[in-house]
Amino acid sequence: MPHLVILYTPNVEADAELPALCRVMADAMLAQRDDQDRQVFPTGGTRVLAYPAAHYAVADGSGDHGFIYLNLRMAGGRSDAVKKRVGDALLERLKQHVAPLLAKRHVGITLQIDESPGLVYDGKCGNLHPLFQAP
Repeated sequence: MPHLVILYTPNVEADAELPALCRVMADAMLAQRDDQDRQVFPTGGTRVLAYPAAHYAVADGSGDHGFIYLNLRMAGGRSDAVKKRVGDALLERLKQHVAPLLAKRHVGITLQIDESPGLVYDGKCGNLHPLFQAP
């Protein structure tokens, strides 16, 4: 963790440049520092995934309106100040990236951050983390 999942209406895909948005958001996550100037999110655990909605209805149906929903899910343990800085930084990068899209069409955008304080199970498997650990 952290995982940022982006759900979007397919009618914004071309103008939102989703592959680039994924990279922009991952880079913004990796740039975050805590109060001790440590990286907030582990490089090997940072994932950004984007999915188009197969079916959707936005607003009143009077136009070809779009929607982008971003949900950052992270493990607990970070201060409220760090969580707010992360949210503000991600929202700022998001707004910069989608400015051309918003100039062309009406789109609702939501960014939410969830924290998982009471995990029931947290199984992990893979070999990605060792790539980014110092020897």
